[in-house]
Amino acid sequence: MAKSITNSDFSPEIRRAKIDCLNIYEISEGELETLEKGSPGSIFLNFSIFLIGSAFTLLVALLTTDIRSNITYSVFIVLIIIGFLAGVMLLILWYKNNKSISRLVDTIRKRLPREELPNIEIIE
Repeated sequence: MAKSITNSDFSPEIRRAKIDCLNIYEISEGELETLEKGSPGSIFLNFSIFLIGSAFTLLVALLTTDIRSNITYSVFIVLIIIGFLAGVMLLILWYKNNKSISRLVDTIRKRLPREELPNIEIIE
């Protein structure tokens, strides 16, 4: 028969390294939800990069090829304008949202008063 293992037979070695200082920050429910949702800015940034890159590609294609159809030329122009405008708008939205999360974290960190370092004399 197999030997059963009891708690007394298995005692792992536990090693603990102490830390000098542990800072604990209290946050409100609203702040926690904001941090939990994360920044929608990453989606804004991704779409901005896509739209600006696509608009730039269309612009290069327009400048390097001979388009004889007025309708095709107009579609290229409209897509280039929409791509650049929407890309810049999303880039601005990303910048504003990115700053709002940083400001929230800074607000939470400022709640803990900074301790002044003790005066240490350096002897040469």
